[in-house]
Amino acid sequence: MTTTATAKLSGWHVLIALLAFFAAIIAINIAFAVAAVQTFPGEDERRSYTQGLHYNNVLAERRAQAELGWRARSELTTDAQGVLLAVDLRDRQGAPINNANIDATLRWLPSESGDRALVFEAQGGGRYVARIGALDAGRWDLRARAQDQSGNALNFEAELTWPPGR
Repeated sequence: MTTTATAKLSGWHVLIALLAFFAAIIAINIAFAVAAVQTFPGEDERRSYTQGLHYNNVLAERRAQAELGWRARSELTTDAQGVLLAVDLRDRQGAPINNANIDATLRWLPSESGDRALVFEAQGGGRYVARIGALDAGRWDLRARAQDQSGNALNFEAELTWPPGR
């Protein structure tokens, strides 16, 4: 005579299965949330809350810059030493703006690890050039501020693609 053992499904088994299922789902969600925050903290600008508190100052500065009428044109080019970023500064009448200081960052949008602070050299005729060297292909974001000796300033941004025509 043979006996076969059959497992009975009781309420405790169902409870343990449900708790294990939801524990696994919660653990996976926590792991994904931690990974997401570590790879991208969610802020594009540093101190965004403080910047928001002082946004009226930003608007006043933009109005002053609009009245000034300065324009900036940026382009990525190349020479024998590598990639160059050229900025052309003009006033309202189209005259070149010479003797300005440009403080700029070339930002790699996918990651802050590729961001570069730039040092510009005046070339004359309102043209300023920063030597970059090697540059990864893709889209880059230029954020810059040009200021002359009298305190007039222009904040400008440009979306640049390297290599050109890509």
